[in-house]
Amino acid sequence: MRKIFILEDKCSGCLNCVVACTLAHEESQFYSVASQKEPGRISVEAVYGRPIPLVCHHCEEPACVNACMSGAMQKDLETGAVSNEGNLQKCVGCWMCIMACPFGVITPKKKGSQKVAVKCDLCKDRKSPACVEACPNGAIVFMNEDDFAKHKKKMAALLV
Repeated sequence: MRKIFILEDKCSGCLNCVVACTLAHEESQFYSVASQKEPGRISVEAVYGRPIPLVCHHCEEPACVNACMSGAMQKDLETGAVSNEGNLQKCVGCWMCIMACPFGVITPKKKGSQKVAVKCDLCKDRKSPACVEACPNGAIVFMNEDDFAKHKKKMAALLV
C-alpha cells in the first residue's frame, strides 16, 4: 500500500502542498488565502526553525478509528487510507478522533450547523495526492514503505 512520506530536508516551506490540497478538496475551484473555507488536510509547521509538512500517517492501527463513536472513521483494507468520508456512517463532530490522533493532523470543520472532522484522504479520486504533485522540491512522496526505505538508504549512501 502506498503512503505519503516526507523528506524533511527537502522542504522549503513554500506551502504549495497546502494550497494544492485545499484546491483539491474545495467545493468551488476559487481559492483565496483570505477566504479559505476548507481547513487544511496538510500543514507545514516550523520545527527548530525548519519547515516540516505534517500529514496523516494512515496508521496500521489508527487511534482515530478506535476512538470514533459513530463508526464514520474507517480504514480501507485495500488502500490503507483512513477516512471518515464516503462511509455509510456520518461524522457527528464529536472530535474524539482529533483527541486520539497522536500526530494532530485531524481538523474540525463547520459547515453551517454541521460539524465534521477533516483529514487527509490520500486524494482518493486522483492518481496521486495533490500535495505530492504540487511539491516543487520532491519533499512529499507517495510510495510503498519498502520503496521509501530503499530510497532513504540510497540518499544516506550518497551523503557518505
